[in-house]
Order: sequence, then structure tokens, then C-alpha cells
Amino acid sequence: MEDGRPRPSDRGGAGKGGELPKSKATKPDWQMSGITAGPVEDYLYSMLPPRDEVLTKMEEEAAKRKIPIVGPAVGRILHQLALMTGAKTVFEMGSAIGYSTIWWARAVGEGGVVFYTDGDRKNADEARGYFEKAGVASRINMTTGDALEVLSEHKQEFDIIFNDVDKEDYPRVFRLALPRLRRGGLLVTDNVLWSGKVAQKTPPDASTKAILEFNRLLYNSPDLFTTILPIRDGVAVAVKR
Repeated sequence: MEDGRPRPSDRGGAGKGGELPKSKATKPDWQMSGITAGPVEDYLYSMLPPRDEVLTKMEEEAAKRKIPIVGPAVGRILHQLALMTGAKTVFEMGSAIGYSTIWWARAVGEGGVVFYTDGDRKNADEARGYFEKAGVASRINMTTGDALEVLSEHKQEFDIIFNDVDKEDYPRVFRLALPRLRRGGLLVTDNVLWSGKVAQKTPPDASTKAILEFNRLLYNSPDLFTTILPIRDGVAVAVKR
């Protein structure tokens, strides 16, 4: 998620000589332009079906209050990954107001469970209200606290672990998550392209360095097969062999 970083300007030409037309100027912060060419990104978002009342309200609140959420394009990816793998247990690290949690919860269906974790009790209280309105509260196990500590206390294996915590903790997440993921399960991670900062030769900040280390761990691990999807801020999907 965004965590207060400035958004890079959109790419795209003026529409002459086969160049792409200019991207739309006004976008919600959660869309996070800059990875995909602006006009292509506009097209992808324009194709998305309308969300229901609950998700739409969450998107509006996130835009108004600058709350970090993954947005509908990534939300659909999360939902689809759970459907494709038949996931019934999802551990979510960094849930905020529960936007992505609802996408997971609807995908796991009756009998499935999503473990919500967030360090902010106000976020959890707000999320609980959304879960009830969305009709998925019974599928969600809520814990307020440090997501890494909560995961470390679990002994079970999960079908999917979704990583969206503080970026400097990403390498620690890798080491904690891998033994708690079932074979054939997915480690899904948001913000792995970090507004394009991962392309810098000598990144100055600790968050970018941690993401670079995490991405190397994913791709170098003999226990995982990883692909980074260059949508929004980059989503890594790693399947455990």
C-alpha cells in the first residue's frame, strides 16, 4: 500500500504517431499510477465491473481519508487467486480497514476463514462494521496486533498468506511465512515494485532496500516459483513447490 509516498507522474504520449493518449489527470490515491503506462491503466480500471455498496463506500473513504487499500484491480486478482487454488484459509498481514479482507472472504466461501491482522484498533473497529454489512463477518478471525508476531504464534499451514505490512519487515515475513504455507499454497505480496523505486541502482531508503532483498529471496528460493505482476504497485505471486 502507499504509506504516504508521492505518486510518480503518469507515462503516455500525446496521441500522435502511434503514441498513447494522455492519461486521465484525477485518480484516487489508492490507484497509484506509474507502473503501467497511464492510458493502459485507465483502460484496465475502466473495464472493471461496478463494486457493491460496501466496497464502493470503502473505496470512497480510502480516497477521502488517504487510507491505504489495494483497490479493485488488485482486489480482483486476490479473489481470483483464492478461487483458482480452492483456498479455505487465508492469513492476511496488514489488513487496515479490511478492503482486501472482504475480497478474500468472499472467495473462500462458507467454511473458509480469513485471518485479519492490524496494529490499529480503530482500523479493526471500522473493518468489523464493513464485514458485517458485507455479510462475511462469520468467515473472518480478527486480531489486533503485530502481524508478524501473530503469524509466528500459528502452527497451522495456510492456503494463502497475503503480505502487506511495513516494507522494512518484508525479509522477515519471507522467513516466517514460508514454513507456514502448505505445499501448493501462495505467498502473495503487495507493493513489490514500490512506485518503480526498485529500478534505482542505489536506492537510498531502507524500505526500497528491504523490498529488493525480499524480491531476491522470492526468486532465489528453491521452494517457490514466483512471478511479479506489474499492476498498480506490483503484486508478487509465489507458489510453494
